[in-house]
Order: sequence, then C-alpha cells, then structure tokens
Amino acid sequence: MAAVDGKPDLVFGASGYIGTNLVEFLLDEGRSVRASARNIEVLQGRGWQGAQLCEADALKPESLDRALAGVDTAYYLVHSMAAGKTFPELDAEAARNFAEAAARHGVNRIVYLGGLTPQDPASVHLQSRTETGEILRTGSVPVTELRAGMIIGPGSAAWEVIRDLVNHLPVMVTPKWVFSRSTPIALSNLLRYLADVPSLEETSGEVYDVAGHEVLTYKEIMLRYGQMVGKRPYIIPVPMLTPRLSSYWLRLVTSVPTSVARALIGGLSQDVVAQDRRLESLIPQDLLDFDAAAAEALNADRRHEIPAHWVENAVVCETFSPDYGFYAKQASGETISTASAEAIWSVVCRFGNDGDFFYARALWWIRRVMDWLVGGPSFRRRRRHPDRLRVGDVIDAWRVIAMEDRRRLTLVMELRAPGAGVLEFSIEDRGDDRRVGVRGFFHPAGAWGLLYWYVTLPVHAMLFNGSAREIASRAEAIGQEQNAAVQGRPDPR
Repeated sequence: MAAVDGKPDLVFGASGYIGTNLVEFLLDEGRSVRASARNIEVLQGRGWQGAQLCEADALKPESLDRALAGVDTAYYLVHSMAAGKTFPELDAEAARNFAEAAARHGVNRIVYLGGLTPQDPASVHLQSRTETGEILRTGSVPVTELRAGMIIGPGSAAWEVIRDLVNHLPVMVTPKWVFSRSTPIALSNLLRYLADVPSLEETSGEVYDVAGHEVLTYKEIMLRYGQMVGKRPYIIPVPMLTPRLSSYWLRLVTSVPTSVARALIGGLSQDVVAQDRRLESLIPQDLLDFDAAAAEALNADRRHEIPAHWVENAVVCETFSPDYGFYAKQASGETISTASAEAIWSVVCRFGNDGDFFYARALWWIRRVMDWLVGGPSFRRRRRHPDRLRVGDVIDAWRVIAMEDRRRLTLVMELRAPGAGVLEFSIEDRGDDRRVGVRGFFHPAGAWGLLYWYVTLPVHAMLFNGSAREIASRAEAIGQEQNAAVQGRPDPR
C-alpha cells in the first residue's frame, strides 16, 4: 500500500539488519521511503534508488525533526545492544525522544519490532525490548508492536551466531540453553508483516507475536542447519555452564560483534515461544518452516542480495561459501599526514607495483610464494598500468572492486585462504592534514578460518600500521619534491 497522500514511510534505523532489508522491501513495493541512520554515509553506500536519505540520532532530539517531518508511518528499528552494559538506559531515552518527536510531527502510526518475551524475562536484552515498546506507547501516536524470536536471514545476529557455532566448532560444550525452545521466523515473512500492518486500522495500538509454525530447541536448529551444509556438530550440554559463562568465548568462535552476541546469549536460558497467532489471519502468507527459511537465507547470501554485506560501505565480495562468517573480523592501521590527498592517492594507486606493497616486502614475498605453491594467482598476474587503477584491475592476488577518487580504494583478496578478505585504503581530509587508513576485513570459513585469522592477526596489525606510515612518508616526499621544483623554477617575468 502506498503512503497516505504521498507521504513517505520512515525507516528509522535503516543501517541496521532489519532496517536495511525493510527499505529495499518497501521500495520494491513502490512505497515512498525515507531512510534514516546516525551515519548517512552508510546509507549512501547502499545504492538505493528513490529513497530519501536522512541523518538522525534518537539520542539527539534536535535531529529527529528532519527525519519525522511529513511522515505517515514511522518504523522504529533501533536498539543499543552494541553499546555494552548501558544499553537499556540508552534504549529507554531514545524511545522517549522518538515518541515525543513523532507526536509533534503528527505521525499516523509507529511500527516497532520487539522480541518474543517469556512471562518473567531474565534477560536484560529482552526486558529492554519490552520496555522500549511500553515507552513508545506512552506517546499519543498509535503504536503497533511486532514481537519476533530468532529471525532466519543472512545478517540476523541470532542466526549468524548459530551459523558460526556450527561452522567453527565440530565439538561444542554448551550450557543447558541448547534445550530452550524458540519459534523462528523467516526474514521474508517478517518483512511482509512489517510492510502490511500499518494499512490495517485494527492493528493500531496492538501487540502481536510473529513466528513460524515450528517450535524448535536451539540444539535442533544447530543440527538441522548442520545437515544443510554438510556438518555434524557434536553437542555436549554441561549443566554448570551458564549462558553468561558461555558468552565469554564467543569472541573466539563467532564473527558477530561480541557485545551483541553476549546480549543474545543471555536471553537463551528461557523458552521464547509465540503464543499469539492473530496476525496470521489478518495478513495471510505462506509461513516458511525452518529448512525453507534457512535455504532462502543461504541462497540470498549466495546471490549477493544482502545490501549490508561484507564491509560497511556495502561492497559485495565476489565469492561465497556457507562456511563464511557474515560479520567480518577486522584489523587496521592509520596515521596522520600533512601531504595532500592527491599525493597520498598517487602513492596508494601504486599498491603492488613490481612487488612493492609499501611495507615489510619480505613478508609479502613469503606470503605470495606460499600462495603460488598451492596454485594461487600470486606471481602469475601483472598490473595493467604501474600507477593507474580502475575497477576490475588485478594486482597480483588482489582485485580492485571499488574506488572513490582520493578517498578510498577497496580490493578483494584472491589469495588461497580459509575465508574471504577485503583490503581497504582510505584518505580522510581533516582540514590541515589527512588521516591515512589501512583496514583488513576477513570472513573466516570454519574453524580453520578462525585459526588462520588469529595466527596472522599480529602480522596484519604490524603490516597495516607500517603501510599507513610508509604511504604517508612517500606522499610527503612527493610534496617536498613538488615544492622544491616550484621554488627552483625561474621567474617567468
């Protein structure tokens, strides 16, 4: 259904998992959409055609006016789990600010996505999701709240935790939460519900559970996913291992941000089962079972249909394996340079020329030899031009997949490795100087991928910091040579 009188629907939290997918879903439906996030650059990287983009932060009330002005329906899809222990207080403050601003601008409906909650939730995460809905309902704008459990879709934090556990751990020692029950829902089914509820007057002011028809334990979910990808994890429940204790090793075995994963794991000690099925009759659709939802998620990932995949600026890697972690492990280095962006860019664009990768040439040579010995592309390909690049160019075992002149160069790794990697050079203008950044993103494939990442992490940290310094140094030398040439030039008069 189109927005009333051409008014846009606001997706607040459009850079997040559900928000990103909902924007695309609504645009495909022909809806007028305004997408809002704290960082507009992330939204600009999505490449959405026809969506209004807006920068706003619910913790900064003055920024909400430009997001909510002239809006029909506002989808509230933000949470602060990644902020750590203080996230419940931040969530409550954000919800109050948003409810007040929505009332001020005459919004017709707020649609909020909360979480399925047991009667007495022990999880701080689930308590906060429930409290957020209650705060939104204290305002004058009617609220429709949908409560979902595990969402089966690429990028869903709960789904990716399950995937990483199965992909990375042939043997798992787990707490009793593996026997907790859940009612998962496919991402496509959830998006249909979110898109349609504002058009139904009877959903105003209501709270609905949304879920598929299957009730599964987390152990069953892991075993069924394992069957789909050819893995048979051995799961050993240990009564004394609490969800809190088990959350401490998540940093080692999952690529999901640790603060988010810990908040989710804390909510697994209780059953989260949908009790309310009223929405099924109001919005009929074919609710996918777990196997169909999981297959849909893997196929979407394989076809690169996920707008927020791989790196934050939405560059999609050209390869896929269901073993790959969705969220990237990252390492970076940076330095400050007085050189011009033009000089820095000219240095960056010579990456890999004649075997010169800026820093620790011997280490790069050893890694290239290892790749060559196992049949990789190292030493077998040459640059098209010594100091000019374009998208698609190959540089030894790297391929250029994105460029922003004097700002960013992104390359996908084609070295033989247990995972997929992206290398990114960035130049940030700070007025009197420039920040030179070198960042690596790695999506580990299984246990070997994680081992590879942690073994090489100290080397990568050294390489990226050293490369940033060397790029800055070479660029500054170029600037000095140019200045010397200008000063030595005879007066044309």
